[in-house]
Amino acid sequence: MTTLLIAIMALILGIMGLVLGADKFVVGSAAAARKLGISPMVVGLTIVSVGTSAPEIIVSINAAIDGAGELAVGNAIGSNLANIGLVLGVTALIAPLPVKQHLLREESPVLLVVTLIVGFCLFDGVLGRMESIFLAMLTIPLLIAVVKYKGENNATASEIETDTAEIDTKTAIFWFLGGLTVLLVSAKTTVWGAREVAVYLGISELVIGLTIIALGTSLPELAASIASALKGHHDIAVGNVFGSNLFNLLLVMSAAGAISPINLSSDVFLRDYMSMTLMTVLLIVFVAQAITKETYIVGSGTISRRVGALFLVGYIVYYGILWTSLNFVR
Repeated sequence: MTTLLIAIMALILGIMGLVLGADKFVVGSAAAARKLGISPMVVGLTIVSVGTSAPEIIVSINAAIDGAGELAVGNAIGSNLANIGLVLGVTALIAPLPVKQHLLREESPVLLVVTLIVGFCLFDGVLGRMESIFLAMLTIPLLIAVVKYKGENNATASEIETDTAEIDTKTAIFWFLGGLTVLLVSAKTTVWGAREVAVYLGISELVIGLTIIALGTSLPELAASIASALKGHHDIAVGNVFGSNLFNLLLVMSAAGAISPINLSSDVFLRDYMSMTLMTVLLIVFVAQAITKETYIVGSGTISRRVGALFLVGYIVYYGILWTSLNFVR
């Protein structure tokens, strides 16, 4: 029992450190980039977008180094499920979520294609090194396209400008290095705690990644989305989920596979990947429905509370399926 308590404390402290480290890492990176003359728009669409996935990426790298690759795959898939089922579900229950036409025209096809490519990579039960490198390389044209075609993202630029205006170069470097250090230490602590909990309970590292770690790294996003919804600033919630889910598939999952090929159980494809794909397709369908149904709103629509409830119920059902499939040895 003592070992389990230590492992649980390591998990909690590790996840808290990941959240704190990621925040300071993003602030430091963005400020440093601004000092180098990079525009706020580019900083917001690249450094901040990738930086918010830093906890999951660092955890995946540490998991692969420690021989726990399934934990990294579970983290990526579990985070995507949590983003749609939990974050969007709960936020939409608080207030209907506005969606813009570009989500259907641009982000939806990209997310769907990337999801299908990931399925092809996972179908044979092995996430290979070359497959992972290919997935990671897809991030480059994606980021270039985002910067090129999004134009002047005034909201993002203004936010970055405000957050980094008062930060001098030394402080920016301090937050960058300090945040990165906290991320690295916290990731190591999180992976160790997760493995110890998995061993003690007799369940796979995959399940720990799908549940505890995925939920832990998604809770800050949930809290931020709820706070924004309560204040009426929820117009970017759906877009953030699209971006986060893309980076989870392209960077978080591939970070582990690029280090070492990962052998996966059949449940990963049949249960977890297929559940994620179903939720992704439902998200795209409801985005399309929201836009086409509310044609009187030029270029936009809303995801209703009813749809939010459906997402949340779907997430709960997935957890029920996951729980019934577990084989405890203790």
